Amino acid sequence: LVADNTGNRLRFQLELEFVQCLANPNYLNFLAQRGYFKDKAFVNYLKYLLYWKEPEYAKYLKYPQCLHMLELLQYEHFRKELVNAQCAKFIDEQQILHWQHYSRKRMRLQQALAEQQQHNNTSAK
Repeated sequence: LVADNTGNRLRFQLELEFVQCLANPNYLNFLAQRGYFKDKAFVNYLKYLLYWKEPEYAKYLKYPQCLHMLELLQYEHFRKELVNAQCAKFIDEQQILHWQHYSRKRMRLQQALAEQQQHNNTSAK
């Protein structure tokens, strides 16, 4: 039973690490260029990994964009396009733009919240 538990923990860690690697478009390009996405067993493995979308597993992800990539990898057309380095570069650029926009928007929201709290504190006095 202890060995089984250790095996399950190791499998969990390996699958967690692999799923998060899918957030890296350059890694996806690497896999595509080496023919992994043409391997039916590998494509089935990607389908199996969709369980990471469930909240009890997704909460462990540090890079949630990997779930979007995992979803896109279910489509043959997307897998074929990843062979092209320009496709990976475009995805990479889009992720950077998204995070820049997200960071600015989050900072504005935090600033507005701080100002509102300050206003509430001064009006309560």
